[in-house]
Amino acid sequence: MMNIGDRVEDLLGLDQDGREVRLSDYPDRKVVLYFYPKDNTAGCTAQACSLRDGYAELRAAGYEVVGVSRDTAKSHRGFIDKHSLPFRLIADTDVRLNEQFGVWVEKSMYGRKYMGTERTSFVIGTDGRIERIIRGRAVVTADHAAQILAEQA
Repeated sequence: MMNIGDRVEDLLGLDQDGREVRLSDYPDRKVVLYFYPKDNTAGCTAQACSLRDGYAELRAAGYEVVGVSRDTAKSHRGFIDKHSLPFRLIADTDVRLNEQFGVWVEKSMYGRKYMGTERTSFVIGTDGRIERIIRGRAVVTADHAAQILAEQA
């Protein structure tokens, strides 16, 4: 479980093209590392499109966006192409990153319990430390870019 003030490892994982994603790829930028449950679902698409639509403004404010779900690289590539996403998506198929950040949690739907990703965004400062966490129901999927900008630390 990662908390505010914790240092994040440089190597995060592999993206939709099989390339390593590192914090050091984005020097002098805060990284919004956002975890979401599944490509091409209503809430996840709304969140990704909000970040896409606000991407220029986020970049102008010194942020970079990187998404994470347990979908495959192929699924991510299709999600990016379908919605013209300008940022990278990490394929966390072994849920290592989900577990490391403490977002792989027990969920419940219609009385059935299962493990899944809790929608969470971590804002990681230029020093590699977590500055802010927006977790669960606090994430405004349809307006997430504006939410990040409005809550700047």
